[in-house]
Amino acid sequence: MSDNNKSLLNDAGILNLEDASVVMVYTEWNDHIINELVAGCEKSLAQYKVAKTNKIVVPGAFELPYACKQYWEATQGTGNQPGAIIAFGCVIRGETPHFDYVCKAVTEGILQLNLQLPVPVIFGILTVDNEQQALDRLGGAHGHKGEEAAITALKMIALQRSLAKS
Repeated sequence: MSDNNKSLLNDAGILNLEDASVVMVYTEWNDHIINELVAGCEKSLAQYKVAKTNKIVVPGAFELPYACKQYWEATQGTGNQPGAIIAFGCVIRGETPHFDYVCKAVTEGILQLNLQLPVPVIFGILTVDNEQQALDRLGGAHGHKGEEAAITALKMIALQRSLAKS
């Protein structure tokens, strides 16, 4: 793991969040990679004793922003709204510009959700040139992006709670 990623894994400020709720919205596409991202996320959440989780599956990365928003709206007023949403996908560059369009749309969609929703939507989308680059982000030289997404979600929940107290 690079030195740049080590500070992300610092858990200062995210202890005692056992009551936090996190939903993972992830794609069917590239499922062998996505399943590892989700497993890493679940492992990290379990380490912090976060048991209130939910999982939603969508066909591809393009559908992630829609599903995140629909989940939020469907849970309004139910007491089941999450403190954070994590979107997991893996878009691998091909021979056509499709990669660029999908990556741009998903990135902008998740940005818009972060500006519109009252909870953070964590960007857990791998945008890579080849499958090996994705595998390198599942515990290799680039860390484990599923674990990092969980810690990011908890840090953002802690930030939101601290701001609510001010």
